[in-house]
Amino acid sequence: MMFIKTNKQLLMSKKRNWKFWTSRILLTLFVIGCLWLTNLIWFKPFSINHFYEKVFIQVVVQSPEATTGLGIPILYNWYKDELDDISDTKLQSSFKKFKEDYKTLLSYDFESQSKENQLNTKVLTYFMKMNSVDGEPYFYHGYPVNQMRGVQSSLPSMMMSSHKLNDESDIEAYISRLSKFGVKFNQLIENLKIRESKGIIPPKFIITKVLDEMKGFIAVKKDSLSVSTDELTAVNSNPLYIDFEKRVALIEHITSEEKEAYQQQVEKAIEASVFPAYEKLINYFEQLYLIASNDAGVWKFPNGDAYYRYKLKENTTTDLSPEEIHNIGLKEVSRIKKEMYDILESEGIVTDTTKTLGDIIPQLNKEERFLYPNNDEGREMILADYKKILSEIENGLDNAFDMRPKASLDVKRVPEFKEEGTSMAYYKRPALDGSRGGVFYANLSDLNTCPKYGMKSLAYHEGIPGHHFQRGIQQELKGVPTFRKILPFTAYAEGWALYTEQLAWELGFYENDPFGNLGRLQHEIRRAVRLVVDTGIHSKKWTREEAIDYMVENTGLSKATVVTQIERYIVMPGQACSYKIGMIKILALRAKAKKELGDKFSLIEFHNAVLKNGAVPLDILEEIIDTYIAKTLKDGEN
Repeated sequence: MMFIKTNKQLLMSKKRNWKFWTSRILLTLFVIGCLWLTNLIWFKPFSINHFYEKVFIQVVVQSPEATTGLGIPILYNWYKDELDDISDTKLQSSFKKFKEDYKTLLSYDFESQSKENQLNTKVLTYFMKMNSVDGEPYFYHGYPVNQMRGVQSSLPSMMMSSHKLNDESDIEAYISRLSKFGVKFNQLIENLKIRESKGIIPPKFIITKVLDEMKGFIAVKKDSLSVSTDELTAVNSNPLYIDFEKRVALIEHITSEEKEAYQQQVEKAIEASVFPAYEKLINYFEQLYLIASNDAGVWKFPNGDAYYRYKLKENTTTDLSPEEIHNIGLKEVSRIKKEMYDILESEGIVTDTTKTLGDIIPQLNKEERFLYPNNDEGREMILADYKKILSEIENGLDNAFDMRPKASLDVKRVPEFKEEGTSMAYYKRPALDGSRGGVFYANLSDLNTCPKYGMKSLAYHEGIPGHHFQRGIQQELKGVPTFRKILPFTAYAEGWALYTEQLAWELGFYENDPFGNLGRLQHEIRRAVRLVVDTGIHSKKWTREEAIDYMVENTGLSKATVVTQIERYIVMPGQACSYKIGMIKILALRAKAKKELGDKFSLIEFHNAVLKNGAVPLDILEEIIDTYIAKTLKDGEN
C-alpha cells in the first residue's frame, strides 16, 4: 500500500509541477506579447517590417474615407460610419506624428536590412521626408477646395462610388455619414479661414467654378446671388439621394417597406445636414470672392517660388528647376508638332504649314466622321467603343506583358455634377478587398470635344496597359509591405501611362490608322505643353489667358477643353509636369537596357522590372533597372 501511495504522490507532484511550469510559460509568453504589443503601438517596433505596417495602419485609421476608398478589409467595416477629422488641431497632430515616425524610420540600421527591406526603406524614406520635413514650411499652402478636388466633390463621390450598400449596416453607416457633413464642412471652413489670413486665396475664376459646382449639386440656380432654402429643389433630386435609391433597390433581402423607411431617413439627413453644410460653404466662398484677385500662379503665396520648386520635386521626383522643365517642354513641343504636321500633310489636310494646330485641328474636329451624336445615345455609343478598344488591346499584348492584374476594368461616365471642372478622363483603382475593379471614367459632358481619333490613346492611358495595369498589379503585389501597394508617385504612375500610349503605337495598334496616331500625338503634345504652361504660370508669372492662348495654338484642343486644363494646372502646381518627365525617364531607361543588353533585351522582362515593384521615385526606378540589367548580364554568362 505504501508503494502505491508513493506513486500517487509522485504523479500528483508531477501534475502540480507541470501546471506550475505551464502557467509560468503562459504568463511569460503573455508578458512578452504585451511588451511586444506595447512596443509596437507606442514605441519603436523591434522589427522594421512591423514598423512598415504600423505606419500604414496609423495613416488609414486616421482616415475613414481612405479605408472606404481603398476597400481595406476589416478596417472598412470598423470605420464605415465615420468621416475624416480635418480640424486644424487634428491635422497638426497627425503631421507631428508623421514627422516622429520619419525619425523612427531613420533610426533603423539600413545596412543590416535585407535587400528587399532596403528598397522598402528607400521608398518609404523618400515619401515620408517629402511629406514631413520638406513640406512643413508649406503646411497651409494650396487650395483645399477647388474645381478639381476638395471635400465639396470628393465626399459625395466617395459616398456614391466607394461606400458599399449591401446590407442594413451599410445603409445605417451611409445615413450616419450624411448626418456628419455639417461637422466636416465646419472644419473645412476653419482651415480655409486660416489660409485666408495668410493670403492663400484662390483666384476669382476658380472661386466662380467652385460656386457653380456646389450650387449645381444642391440645385441652386446659378444666377442667384445668395442661398435660401426656398430656392432648393426637392431633396430627392440630389445625386446622393438618387444614388442611394438606385443601389438600395438592388438589395433583395430588405422589404420594400424597409427600403422606403431608409429612403425617408436619407432624405431627412440630406435636408438637415448636407444642404445646410453646402449653403454655409457657398456663403463663405461668395464672401471670399470679394477679396480675391485673378493672379493665377503660386508665386503670389508667401515663399511662393520655394513652394513651387517643392511641388515640382514632389510631383516629378527630380531636382529639375522650373527653367529646365520649361525648356524641355519647348523642345518636346517642337518635335511632336513636326510629327503631327507630317501626318496632316500626308492625309491632305494641310498644305499651308504656316497655320497653327489651333487653326487646323478645330476644323478637323467638325468633320462628321470623327464625331458621335452629342446626346445620351452618343454617350452610350462612346462608352461601348471604349470597351471595345480596351478589349482589343488586352488580347494583343502577349509579346509585351506576362504580368496582368486580376482586377476587372469598367468604363463609366464622370458623374454629371462634377463634369464641368473635371479633365477628359481619370482612373479609379480597384478596392483592396476585391469588392470592385478599376474604373476608367470618361468626361462626356460635350461629345463634340471627344473626337473618335483621340479615343485609343485615352483608353490606353487610363485603362490598358496604362493605369489599370500599373495600379492593378501594384495592389496585387505579394510579399511587400502594404504601403508599397498603394503609395502614389505621380511621375512614375503618369509617366508609365503616357509611355504606354507610345508603346501601343510601337506595337502596331495604330497600324493603318493615321488619324488615331494623330490623336496619340495630340495627347502627347498636350503633356509637353504642360511643361511650358505650368512653369509659365507658376514661375514666369504668365496670366491664365496667356497660358490658354499658348495651349490652344500648340495643341488644337477646343478653347473649352483648354480652359479646364489650364485651370487644373493653376490649382495643382507641378502635377501636370509629372507625365512627360516620367515618360522621358522610362524611355531613357528602356534605351539604356537595350543598349547594354543587346540581344539579351526582352521587352517583357523590362516591363516586369518596371511594374513588379509598384510606384517608386524615378531615381529609385533607375536603380531597379540597373539591377535588372546587371542580373540579366550575369545570368547570360552562366
